[in-house]
Amino acid sequence: MNDYEKYIDAACASFRTLISEQLERQNRMEEGAAKKDFAAMDKIVIGAIGGDGIGPAITEQAVRILEKLLVEEIESGKIEIRNIEGLTIENRLAIGKSVPDDVLAEIKECDVLLKGPTTTPNGGTMESANVTLRRELDLFANVRPISVPEEGIDWTFFRENTEGEYVLGSRGVEIPGKLTMDFKVTTKSGTERIARAAFDFARNNGKNSLAIITKANIMKKTDGSFSDICHEIAKEYPEIAVEEYYIDIMTANLIKKATRNKYQVFLSPNLYGDIITDEAAEIQGGVGTAGSANIGDQYAMFEAIHGSAVRMIEEGRSEYADPASIIKASEMMIRHLGFKEKADRLLAALVNISSNPDYKVTGRSDGIKGAEFADKIMEII
Repeated sequence: MNDYEKYIDAACASFRTLISEQLERQNRMEEGAAKKDFAAMDKIVIGAIGGDGIGPAITEQAVRILEKLLVEEIESGKIEIRNIEGLTIENRLAIGKSVPDDVLAEIKECDVLLKGPTTTPNGGTMESANVTLRRELDLFANVRPISVPEEGIDWTFFRENTEGEYVLGSRGVEIPGKLTMDFKVTTKSGTERIARAAFDFARNNGKNSLAIITKANIMKKTDGSFSDICHEIAKEYPEIAVEEYYIDIMTANLIKKATRNKYQVFLSPNLYGDIITDEAAEIQGGVGTAGSANIGDQYAMFEAIHGSAVRMIEEGRSEYADPASIIKASEMMIRHLGFKEKADRLLAALVNISSNPDYKVTGRSDGIKGAEFADKIMEII
């Protein structure tokens, strides 16, 4: 047996393991899980995770705002904000795990998470901390709203969060010097639940159109299945007009000012959703302005969509980091918990300050500091 045959045999064994794992996961999803009812809970634990780079600096400002906004709930014991440490790149590399076991155990004692950005190492086999958390907590729906009122843009993106390239992208195989292969998975249950989440949102929020985004003309098995399942679910929502676009043309459509305001709700697999929501955030004003929700039946995680901006730390500019994105995520979090009036107040204050040129955060000393930005929001709320 030559060396190539050994690699092929090892790859086949690895692929068999992957298929078995994903079939088991599909079977677990078929069984379903009860959704957590926050209104019926005596106590809700919010885990605050600083993360890497500018993460601790911006998360601190968001927590300050939450402590002021939710002061009554905190004092009554209805809400506890719990700081969770250890999800840093230094700790993860030292241990060799994307999420250390003790940190994951602390996280699972919480109900929802407010998370700063975390750094993912290039190369190697360590997956993103976000990917691990989405899998471990089964946070299947990534929800990202984008709003540009002056242009009539009110978009909500539903990105499948636990499948696609992300769940198996670090489980590929290699024949050194010859070829490498990564994997992508689409399951029936996984697609059904993200599709229902998107269509339910559209129905419950008075939206009458939904765009499915795939590359089913090329990825015929995985994206083809995603497309078929989404269109089947769509039959249960006859009042919602459904169109399907390939990811390449939709990225172009979002920059067409004459027509882009016709879109309302987007539904996509994992990778395409990651790419297109960053583009959408840039249209809104930059990735620093956008928040993100990761929703499951038992847990939820809310975070900024941008990276850890390590360069700002290296240059001593962390105090000038813009906390708008994670403050937006905080608003989404308390809305998810059922505190609509408080969420409305926070959103109004965030929009007010963000649109005021006197309180512009630039990331440098020519703008205000993140703490000053948070102070102004707290003055309003």
